[in-house]
Amino acid sequence: MSEYTDKVYNQLKQKYYWENEFLQAAKEVLDSLSPFLENAPKYQWSKILERIVEPERTIIFRVPWVDDKGEVQVNTGYRVEFNSAIGPYKGGLRFHSSVNLGILKFLGFEQIFKNSLTGLPLGGGKGGSDFAPKGKSDNEVMAFCQSFMNELFRHIGANRDVPAGDIGVGGREIGYLFGQYKKLQNTFEGVLTGKGFNWGGSMIRPEATGYGAVYFAQEMLKTRGESLEGKTVLISGSGNVSQYTLEKLISLGSKVISLSDSSGSIIDREGIDSEKLEYIMDLKNNRRKRIKEYADEYGCEYHEGKRPWELAKADIAAPCATQNEISLEEAKTMVNNGVGCIFEGANMPTEPEAVDFLIGKKVLFGPGKAANAGGVATSGLEMSQNSMRIAWSREEVDNKLHNIMINIHQACVNAAEEVNAPGNYVDGANIAGFKKVADAMLEQGVV
Repeated sequence: MSEYTDKVYNQLKQKYYWENEFLQAAKEVLDSLSPFLENAPKYQWSKILERIVEPERTIIFRVPWVDDKGEVQVNTGYRVEFNSAIGPYKGGLRFHSSVNLGILKFLGFEQIFKNSLTGLPLGGGKGGSDFAPKGKSDNEVMAFCQSFMNELFRHIGANRDVPAGDIGVGGREIGYLFGQYKKLQNTFEGVLTGKGFNWGGSMIRPEATGYGAVYFAQEMLKTRGESLEGKTVLISGSGNVSQYTLEKLISLGSKVISLSDSSGSIIDREGIDSEKLEYIMDLKNNRRKRIKEYADEYGCEYHEGKRPWELAKADIAAPCATQNEISLEEAKTMVNNGVGCIFEGANMPTEPEAVDFLIGKKVLFGPGKAANAGGVATSGLEMSQNSMRIAWSREEVDNKLHNIMINIHQACVNAAEEVNAPGNYVDGANIAGFKKVADAMLEQGVV
């Protein structure tokens, strides 16, 4: 770190010493910015870093609701409105028992730069609750979502803050949230993205994060004259991002051999084909069961309590589950097992020491803020369609998404070369994302 970035990080660490994930995300960005800021003193004079690491607004509220037994339950709701320099706050809602303010600040901070990279006018934010939809009835989920929106509606709007889905928040939850917002505000507007296609949603939105991550991986591989065809791939997770990453990889000729959930991992050495993917989608999206049932159905390996990284050899890895799911030791194992490309479908799934090791070993490493930006990019396209009262076809949206991911890749490449770090997509993504937001903050004054 430079003297300036070191000072900003130490101040942040003293102030928020318990917010480990947020501090990890901040350190990664500040490390990347150090060489760039040495030649750009205007950002230091204006205290841009000190301002960009603090949310513009943090909202915390209680969420009382009644379960199917008639008992009152109480959860905590959050919305971190981090930065609106280039557009309204944009970022998902996460409903999971692990949610706390530090995790949401990490996600919101990452979202600033991710949204900037898309080239769309989107600020950064994140929200959610420690409510876990898993195991709850539809009626209980609806009761919670309606209570959550009873407070959140005061703080969001189509030109103010536009939440989307994340872990635990899919089409069902977005529907309940939107319905309550519409009732409270007596207005139909594009305030949430990930909506059903019949009432304002965009084609490709469910697929966008996974598809976009694969498009980014394609561009990385092209720099070495390679393609996805014939490559063996490890994927973690089994939710929305994992499913559509798998679907796109299958269509491009890759062989995917793993998926996982919080209980364990499956290794299907024959490869997961389209028919097996349909089974997975029903298992996870409709029946909401554990991935072990896939192993029982198809007679493949199941490893309880294990992540996929140490279980099989592969060419490519796509961590699509959650933060910090690849340790340094796992990264070493992956490299020894032939992995030469990693693209992050999840947010910050690779621990910092593992990232440094992988980059040092010349592994193509696509960080989440670049590789998984396709989801928010398509949310931005959904906002555009809502504003214009139109709906683009599946092909139109997919083409726009593909072009956005190509442009993100090129922006990362160019920014990395500016600081003499060719091929370092982490530095490239952080610098390219930062410049647009920081310049907008300078132009708008001290606000």
